[in-house]
Amino acid sequence: MDPVTFQQIEGILHTERLDSYRQDGADPTVTLSRYLLNVALSESLYPALQFAEIGLRNAVHRELTARCGTDRWYDSPQARLTAWQLDKVAEAKEALQKRRKSLTAGRVVAELTFGFWTGFFNNAHARTGIGSYLSKNAFPHAPATEQYQSKLDKRWLEIRDLRNRIFHHERILHWKDLDIRHQAILEIIAWMSPELRDVANTLDRFASIRAAGLNPWTAKLQNRWPKP
Repeated sequence: MDPVTFQQIEGILHTERLDSYRQDGADPTVTLSRYLLNVALSESLYPALQFAEIGLRNAVHRELTARCGTDRWYDSPQARLTAWQLDKVAEAKEALQKRRKSLTAGRVVAELTFGFWTGFFNNAHARTGIGSYLSKNAFPHAPATEQYQSKLDKRWLEIRDLRNRIFHHERILHWKDLDIRHQAILEIIAWMSPELRDVANTLDRFASIRAAGLNPWTAKLQNRWPKP
């Protein structure tokens, strides 16, 4: 890739963002290949992350509906929501009202953030008993040794961290445990629903993209911008 073309691309992507891909003095082609591989890896993790988030939301919704006897469990004292979670419910309702949407249970549940759902496994819900209840009931296919709130909290925090880094376009290709994290996401989906994990697998391209590495992206760049 000629320097002029790279400078134009760098001007759009921003020098600081590309700096993390050339810390070893890599040339423009390798630098941009690393950037493209990072985008591809992030994209390949999106289906598993999406199914994990949706699966968690629906599993918690199902179990708290059963516990509280209403699909509007978020308004029930039996849900034992923390003050922070109650604020998030109020924000979700306000956002729906601003869009002139009716406050159905389905809409409110869909409006709540990933952090709201993972928050059921933190220390606050160890005291309410809700965390233990959900750890046992929302993950019916998990081994008994994994149905502990502390273990699920750690796993969901790691998944949320990866999700947030991907959504903020941060560099992840250098993570040595990325393969382990990918498998951990698929595993926790299977603990909620093996069928949902099978669906996630049909879209999963992470392993092939990870294994191929830089070569496909370097070849694409060299084909598009051959050296003069």
